[in-house]
This record gives sequence, structure tokens and C-alpha cells, in this order.
Amino acid sequence: MADFRMPDLGGLMEAAQRMQRELARVQDELGSKTTEASAGGGMVTVVANGRMEILSIKIERSVVDPRDVDMLQDLVIAAVNQALAKAKELAQRELANVTGGVSLPGIPMF
Repeated sequence: MADFRMPDLGGLMEAAQRMQRELARVQDELGSKTTEASAGGGMVTVVANGRMEILSIKIERSVVDPRDVDMLQDLVIAAVNQALAKAKELAQRELANVTGGVSLPGIPMF
């Protein structure tokens, strides 16, 4: 006959609570970690944090041409998207350190 043991539910709950605390700590820290991306050879630079928030946008004066607003808009979009992609990678790396790379229900992995 097989020896069936009940799982240690108390231990599982403690481990889950530890992981939850660790995830909350990492998510808080993501607010202070930043990524930077640029477009147009550095003409537009965007800084984002690990919470997917844009912190700053720097635009070189020479790229501001009232006759070519479309180009400026394209550069801003490109830099923002690149900064957010880097921030997403940062967040995924940091959260994977806690979860071991496993996606958990209710835990945003971005």
C-alpha cells in the first residue's frame, strides 16, 4: 500500500505569504528602477520606470520643426515604445527572480 501524506498546508501558506511579501517589495522597487531609450540618434530620449510609467521625455531643439510635426511625433512614439519595452523586460526579470519564472494568477508579469 502506498504511503499517502497530507501536504503541509501551514508550510505552503507561509511560503505563499513570503512570496507575496517579496513580490510586493519587488513591485515597490520597480518604481525606482529606470530604463532609457532614444530615437532619431538621440534626438528624443525617454526615461521610464519598472512600473511602466514615463518619467521624462527630452527633445533636442534641432528636431522641433513646425513644418514637420509628424516626424517629431513619430520619434516620440518610437522612443516611448522602446522605453516601455525595456521597462517591461526589467519588470519581468525582477518578478521572475521571485517566482522562478512561473506566471502566477493575480500577479502581473507585464
